[in-house]
Amino acid sequence: MDNSATRRPGGARANQRALQESIKALIVERGLAAGSPLPTESELMGELTVSRHPLREAMKALEAVGIVDIRHGYGTYVGSVPFSALEAGLSFRTALSVRGDYADIRNLLEVREVLEAGLVGRVLAAHSHLDFAGLDAAVTRMEEEAEHGRFTPEQDWTFHETLYRPLGNELVLDLLQVFWKVFNTLDADLPRAPDAPAATARWHRQILDALLAKDESALHEAISGHFRGIRDRLEIPR
Repeated sequence: MDNSATRRPGGARANQRALQESIKALIVERGLAAGSPLPTESELMGELTVSRHPLREAMKALEAVGIVDIRHGYGTYVGSVPFSALEAGLSFRTALSVRGDYADIRNLLEVREVLEAGLVGRVLAAHSHLDFAGLDAAVTRMEEEAEHGRFTPEQDWTFHETLYRPLGNELVLDLLQVFWKVFNTLDADLPRAPDAPAATARWHRQILDALLAKDESALHEAISGHFRGIRDRLEIPR
Protein backbone atom coordinates (compact mmCIF):
# COMPACT_ATOMS: atom_id res chain seq x y z
CA MET A 1 0.00 0.00 0.00
CA ASP A 2 1.30 3.44 -0.96
CA ASN A 3 1.34 5.67 2.15
CA SER A 4 2.49 8.78 0.27
CA ALA A 5 -1.02 10.23 0.22
CA THR A 6 -1.20 9.80 3.98
CA ARG A 7 2.19 11.42 4.52
CA ARG A 8 1.68 14.42 2.24
CA PRO A 9 -0.92 16.32 4.33
CA GLY A 10 1.28 16.01 7.41
CA GLY A 11 4.25 17.23 5.40
CA ALA A 12 2.26 20.12 3.99
CA ARG A 13 1.13 21.12 7.47
CA ALA A 14 4.68 20.92 8.76
CA ASN A 15 5.88 23.06 5.86
CA GLN A 16 3.16 25.61 6.59
CA ARG A 17 4.13 25.79 10.26
CA ALA A 18 7.77 26.20 9.30
CA LEU A 19 6.89 28.97 6.83
CA GLN A 20 4.83 30.80 9.46
CA GLU A 21 7.71 30.53 11.91
CA SER A 22 10.08 31.92 9.26
CA ILE A 23 7.83 34.94 8.74
CA LYS A 24 7.63 35.55 12.50
CA ALA A 25 11.41 35.20 12.76
CA LEU A 26 11.85 37.75 9.97
CA ILE A 27 9.66 40.24 11.84
CA VAL A 28 11.61 39.72 15.08
CA GLU A 29 15.07 39.77 13.51
CA ARG A 30 14.33 43.03 11.70
CA GLY A 31 12.85 44.61 14.79
CA LEU A 32 9.61 45.48 13.03
CA ALA A 33 7.09 47.09 15.38
CA ALA A 34 3.29 46.85 15.19
CA GLY A 35 2.13 48.79 12.14
CA SER A 36 5.44 48.45 10.28
CA PRO A 37 5.17 47.32 6.64
CA LEU A 38 6.45 43.88 5.72
CA PRO A 39 8.43 43.27 2.53
CA THR A 40 6.25 42.89 -0.55
CA GLU A 41 4.88 39.51 -1.53
CA SER A 42 7.45 39.18 -4.29
CA GLU A 43 10.29 40.07 -1.93
CA LEU A 44 9.11 37.54 0.65
CA MET A 45 8.77 34.84 -2.01
CA GLY A 46 12.41 35.42 -2.93
CA GLU A 47 13.74 35.73 0.63
CA LEU A 48 11.86 32.70 1.93
CA THR A 49 12.20 30.65 -1.27
CA VAL A 50 8.52 29.91 -1.43
CA SER A 51 5.78 30.16 -4.03
CA ARG A 52 2.84 32.54 -3.91
CA HIS A 53 0.12 30.10 -2.78
CA PRO A 54 1.78 28.74 0.39
CA LEU A 55 2.95 32.26 1.28
CA ARG A 56 -0.58 33.63 1.05
CA GLU A 57 -1.85 30.67 3.07
CA ALA A 58 0.72 31.39 5.78
CA MET A 59 -0.17 35.08 5.81
CA LYS A 60 -3.87 34.30 6.25
CA ALA A 61 -3.06 32.03 9.18
CA LEU A 62 -0.90 34.71 10.79
CA GLU A 63 -3.57 37.33 10.17
CA ALA A 64 -6.12 35.15 12.00
CA VAL A 65 -4.08 35.44 15.22
CA GLY A 66 -3.22 39.11 14.72
CA ILE A 67 0.48 38.71 13.90
CA VAL A 68 0.08 40.38 10.52
CA ASP A 69 -2.48 42.84 9.19
CA ILE A 70 -3.30 42.41 5.51
CA ARG A 71 -4.60 45.67 4.04
CA HIS A 72 -5.79 44.88 0.55
CA GLY A 73 -4.49 47.36 -1.95
CA TYR A 74 -1.91 48.73 0.51
CA GLY A 75 0.27 45.85 1.64
CA THR A 76 0.87 43.70 4.70
CA TYR A 77 1.86 45.14 8.08
CA VAL A 78 2.91 43.81 11.45
CA GLY A 79 -0.23 43.28 13.54
CA SER A 80 -0.92 44.33 17.09
CA VAL A 81 -1.46 40.69 18.20
CA PRO A 82 -4.75 41.07 20.10
CA PHE A 83 -5.85 38.51 22.68
CA SER A 84 -8.99 37.52 20.77
CA ALA A 85 -7.68 34.02 20.05
CA LEU A 86 -6.80 33.49 23.72
CA GLU A 87 -10.21 34.77 24.79
CA ALA A 88 -12.00 32.48 22.33
CA GLY A 89 -10.00 29.45 23.48
CA LEU A 90 -10.54 30.13 27.18
CA SER A 91 -14.24 30.83 26.64
CA PHE A 92 -14.66 27.49 24.91
CA ARG A 93 -12.74 25.54 27.55
CA THR A 94 -14.51 27.14 30.47
CA ALA A 95 -17.92 26.71 28.81
CA LEU A 96 -17.18 22.99 28.68
CA SER A 97 -15.99 23.14 32.27
CA VAL A 98 -19.35 24.54 33.43
CA ARG A 99 -20.88 21.26 32.31
CA GLY A 100 -18.07 19.24 33.89
CA ASP A 101 -16.07 19.50 37.08
CA TYR A 102 -15.16 23.23 36.92
CA ALA A 103 -11.48 22.27 36.61
CA ASP A 104 -10.65 24.78 33.89
CA ILE A 105 -12.59 27.51 35.68
CA ARG A 106 -10.62 26.75 38.83
CA ASN A 107 -7.34 26.93 36.92
CA LEU A 108 -8.22 30.22 35.24
CA LEU A 109 -9.35 31.69 38.55
CA GLU A 110 -6.03 30.69 40.11
CA VAL A 111 -4.06 32.39 37.32
CA ARG A 112 -6.07 35.56 37.73
CA GLU A 113 -5.63 35.54 41.52
CA VAL A 114 -1.86 35.01 41.26
CA LEU A 115 -1.62 37.91 38.81
CA GLU A 116 -3.69 40.35 40.88
CA ALA A 117 -2.14 39.36 44.21
CA GLY A 118 1.30 39.78 42.65
CA LEU A 119 0.48 43.36 41.66
CA VAL A 120 -0.29 44.55 45.22
CA GLY A 121 3.16 46.03 45.79
CA ARG A 122 3.14 47.87 42.48
CA VAL A 123 -0.35 49.24 43.07
CA LEU A 124 0.66 50.61 46.46
CA ALA A 125 3.82 52.10 44.95
CA ALA A 126 1.59 53.94 42.47
CA HIS A 127 -0.69 55.15 45.27
CA SER A 128 -0.38 58.84 44.40
CA HIS A 129 -1.42 58.13 40.80
CA LEU A 130 -4.54 56.13 41.60
CA ASP A 131 -7.92 57.57 40.67
CA PHE A 132 -9.66 57.10 44.03
CA ALA A 133 -12.69 59.11 42.92
CA GLY A 134 -13.16 56.79 39.95
CA LEU A 135 -12.70 53.69 42.11
CA ASP A 136 -15.20 54.97 44.68
CA ALA A 137 -17.73 55.83 41.98
CA ALA A 138 -17.55 52.30 40.59
CA VAL A 139 -17.99 50.69 44.02
CA THR A 140 -20.80 53.07 44.98
CA ARG A 141 -22.65 52.15 41.80
CA MET A 142 -22.19 48.45 42.62
CA GLU A 143 -23.59 49.03 46.11
CA GLU A 144 -26.60 50.96 44.81
CA GLU A 145 -27.51 48.28 42.30
CA ALA A 146 -26.86 45.50 44.85
CA GLU A 147 -29.61 46.97 47.01
CA HIS A 148 -31.98 45.91 44.23
CA GLY A 149 -30.29 42.53 43.80
CA ARG A 150 -28.61 43.53 40.56
CA PHE A 151 -25.04 42.98 39.35
CA THR A 152 -23.19 45.76 37.52
CA PRO A 153 -20.53 43.93 35.49
CA GLU A 154 -19.51 47.10 33.65
CA GLN A 155 -18.67 48.76 37.00
CA ASP A 156 -16.75 45.67 38.07
CA TRP A 157 -14.49 45.99 35.03
CA THR A 158 -14.26 49.77 35.42
CA PHE A 159 -12.97 49.25 38.97
CA HIS A 160 -10.22 46.83 37.90
CA GLU A 161 -9.23 48.88 34.86
CA THR A 162 -9.04 52.06 36.96
CA LEU A 163 -7.01 50.24 39.60
CA TYR A 164 -4.36 48.82 37.27
CA ARG A 165 -4.11 51.41 34.48
CA PRO A 166 -1.71 53.66 36.47
CA LEU A 167 0.83 50.81 36.40
CA GLY A 168 1.39 51.57 32.72
CA ASN A 169 1.37 47.90 31.68
CA GLU A 170 -1.06 47.39 28.82
CA LEU A 171 -0.32 43.66 28.75
CA VAL A 172 -1.60 43.31 32.31
CA LEU A 173 -4.81 45.17 31.39
CA ASP A 174 -5.31 43.08 28.27
CA LEU A 175 -4.87 39.81 30.16
CA LEU A 176 -7.15 40.88 32.99
CA GLN A 177 -9.79 41.98 30.51
CA VAL A 178 -9.66 38.58 28.80
CA PHE A 179 -10.12 36.84 32.18
CA TRP A 180 -12.93 39.22 33.13
CA LYS A 181 -14.74 38.76 29.81
CA VAL A 182 -14.53 34.98 30.08
CA PHE A 183 -15.99 34.96 33.60
CA ASN A 184 -18.65 37.53 32.67
CA THR A 185 -19.75 35.39 29.72
CA LEU A 186 -20.15 32.38 32.02
CA ASP A 187 -21.87 34.28 34.82
CA ALA A 188 -25.45 33.30 34.01
CA ASP A 189 -24.53 29.60 33.93
CA LEU A 190 -22.73 29.53 37.29
CA PRO A 191 -24.20 28.93 40.75
CA ARG A 192 -25.18 32.18 42.43
CA ALA A 193 -25.68 32.89 46.13
CA PRO A 194 -28.73 35.03 47.04
CA ASP A 195 -26.51 37.87 48.28
CA ALA A 196 -23.99 37.66 45.41
CA PRO A 197 -24.41 41.29 44.19
CA ALA A 198 -23.99 42.63 47.74
CA ALA A 199 -21.01 40.34 48.37
CA THR A 200 -19.35 41.49 45.13
CA ALA A 201 -19.81 45.15 46.09
CA ARG A 202 -18.47 44.42 49.59
CA TRP A 203 -15.31 42.75 48.26
CA HIS A 204 -14.54 45.77 46.11
CA ARG A 205 -15.23 48.19 48.96
CA GLN A 206 -12.78 46.26 51.15
CA ILE A 207 -10.11 46.51 48.43
CA LEU A 208 -10.68 50.25 48.14
CA ASP A 209 -10.58 50.78 51.92
CA ALA A 210 -7.28 48.89 52.17
CA LEU A 211 -5.86 51.00 49.34
CA LEU A 212 -6.92 54.24 51.00
CA ALA A 213 -5.25 53.10 54.22
CA LYS A 214 -2.09 52.03 52.33
CA ASP A 215 -2.34 48.79 54.29
CA GLU A 216 -0.54 46.10 52.28
CA SER A 217 -1.60 43.26 54.57
CA ALA A 218 -5.24 44.34 54.46
CA LEU A 219 -5.05 44.70 50.67
CA HIS A 220 -3.72 41.17 50.29
CA GLU A 221 -6.51 39.91 52.53
CA ALA A 222 -9.16 41.88 50.65
CA ILE A 223 -8.02 40.49 47.29
CA SER A 224 -7.81 37.00 48.78
CA GLY A 225 -11.33 37.45 50.16
CA HIS A 226 -12.53 38.54 46.73
CA PHE A 227 -11.31 35.34 45.13
CA ARG A 228 -12.33 33.20 48.10
CA GLY A 229 -15.85 34.51 47.59
CA ILE A 230 -15.77 33.58 43.91
CA ARG A 231 -14.52 30.08 44.77
CA ASP A 232 -17.29 29.68 47.34
CA ARG A 233 -19.87 30.82 44.82
CA LEU A 234 -18.62 28.30 42.32
CA GLU A 235 -18.33 25.66 45.02
CA ILE A 236 -14.73 25.11 43.97
CA PRO A 237 -12.54 23.64 46.72
CA ARG A 238 -9.55 25.76 47.74
